[in-house]
Amino acid sequence: MIERRDGNWYFGWNIVAGATLLTLLTVGMRMGIGPFFLPIAKDLGFSRSLLSGIVAIGMLCYGIGMPLAGHLVGRYGTRFVLLLGTAIVVASTIWTANARSPVSFLLSFGVLMSIGLAFTSPVALTPVISRWFTRRRGMALFFLSTGSMAGIAIMTPVFTYAIKIAGWQNTLLGFAAAFTALTVPVALFVIRDTAPEHTDLLPEQIAVAHTDSAAPTQSLRFSEAVRTAPFLKISLGLFACGFSMNLLGTHGVPMLMDHGFDAMTSSLGIGLIGLVAIFSTMVLGRMSDVLPRRNILAAIYLIRGLGFFALLLVGAHWELYAAATIGGIAWAGSIALSSAILADVYGVRLVGILYGTAYLAHQIGAMISSWLGGWGYERFGTHWIAFGAAGVMLLIAAGVALRLPLKGFTLMGVGLIGGR
Repeated sequence: MIERRDGNWYFGWNIVAGATLLTLLTVGMRMGIGPFFLPIAKDLGFSRSLLSGIVAIGMLCYGIGMPLAGHLVGRYGTRFVLLLGTAIVVASTIWTANARSPVSFLLSFGVLMSIGLAFTSPVALTPVISRWFTRRRGMALFFLSTGSMAGIAIMTPVFTYAIKIAGWQNTLLGFAAAFTALTVPVALFVIRDTAPEHTDLLPEQIAVAHTDSAAPTQSLRFSEAVRTAPFLKISLGLFACGFSMNLLGTHGVPMLMDHGFDAMTSSLGIGLIGLVAIFSTMVLGRMSDVLPRRNILAAIYLIRGLGFFALLLVGAHWELYAAATIGGIAWAGSIALSSAILADVYGVRLVGILYGTAYLAHQIGAMISSWLGGWGYERFGTHWIAFGAAGVMLLIAAGVALRLPLKGFTLMGVGLIGGR
């Protein structure tokens, strides 16, 4: 059995730290397409609609790769999936840097890179963290959201600056080198799929766990779990989350530039959302282990939805930074809370494949918004079509989140759709 090290230090936090850094780079690239968007379109001669379509297909492939990643983690382990994903990311990046035609760019950047990033995404890391943590599971999973927000806050301006200095191709190649230098050591020396028997439980909690383990428990199969009401509600929320987050990541910088802000100010405004969210996730993570997680999830969707309307209305620099700061407070956490709720309701045995499958809804939303952002602007000359839709969806998701179960399930409580 793997024990604690260095006195009271729990090795699971080493895994969380490594996973957070990986998430920073993975999400930083997948959500940081904005700085690349106009330079790629100009250099390759793509229209906004064409490039938006390629990005949209990439978002769908990223989502399709999620349940596949969850399945492979369950069968071959986290380390294997991370190393395989890294190899795919490197190969696809080299191909992308040399692509000139729409088909070549679609296959390299849209399809292959998306699959590689899916294999190194939070979906591949959530199962191992869920196994290592019980008492502080919400806090541990929230660190992945911290990494996601750090990716937006750090990588967006870094990409903008690097593209200005070295061009978008060299920026991609530099990313691949940094990604490999981090992922390989973490996969080989930090990630451990086998957790201690009682994870991070305190002695008195272990005694309660022994008592509870004597009671009979219910267990759903995967095919049954995906037809239950909580899973469908979580998937609906993730759809709105993916629609909004990827819309901002892909079209946020171009939208702000179209409203009169320069490229650096626009990227700093988007990056500020992620920067504020880094600190807010620390607070939200602690709250998620104390307060009902569904209530926090609903509040996040509500504030984020209002923030989208605010971004459409800003006209001065201080208004942009104020809206970004307020929106950043509730920008992160929806994915971490969704995965934690899945583990609470269905148990850690199914959390990997269920999370990966639910995340497919996230990426379907991302695909639609990536396309709609470009098409809507070219067709109607306004960003209100896509960004307004994101705000409405998030407000609906907030109401749905309040109807999620608190913890655990019964066959009646989760609402099995269509019977057994």
